[in-house]
Amino acid sequence: MKRQSVINRILLALAGIVLLTGGLLVLAGGLDLYRRWHLTPPDGWPLSTPHTVLLSAADRTRWTDQGWWWPVVIAALAVIVPLALWWLLEQLRRTRPGRMSIGTPPTDGVELHDHALSDAIAADARQLPGVQQARVQMTGRANHPEVRITLTLTPGSEPGSILQALCHGPLERAHQSTGWAQLPTQARLQVTAHKPHRAE
Repeated sequence: MKRQSVINRILLALAGIVLLTGGLLVLAGGLDLYRRWHLTPPDGWPLSTPHTVLLSAADRTRWTDQGWWWPVVIAALAVIVPLALWWLLEQLRRTRPGRMSIGTPPTDGVELHDHALSDAIAADARQLPGVQQARVQMTGRANHPEVRITLTLTPGSEPGSILQALCHGPLERAHQSTGWAQLPTQARLQVTAHKPHRAE
């Protein structure tokens, strides 16, 4: 999640710089600010007057007759399009809440990281009888966090009693420690694989 957040910030910063620069050029050229402020834009500066365009016909077709032009364009699109699709799919996935406020109503200046809470619930759930492994993931938003728990049970354990112990144990302690009125939880129980016994 941290890596995705850094990538998002970089992409948003680059997009913001491009849009801001383009907007200032359009504003300056559309309002003819260069002439009003007695400024001389550099040669070839785009949108320097209300009647200029961003790319002229000569600029758009400058390299189209070159042999390297279309292979470079196709290669660039082959890289950019998958990266853009990957970034879009990452945004559509359920995000982690990150830092969450404690208490209802929230206590100012007191925050809890989602990794700390998920690790605490997982460590607590592993102590339950009949539980061999526990994995906990925090999803949702910071103001509406959710818990997804996957428990791997030992052979012969009773899922019903373990689920009840999970609700009255780790989840109840998570409620008490965070002070939240509710904590939506999804629990998935699975039994560890074991070799069949041979009858003689």
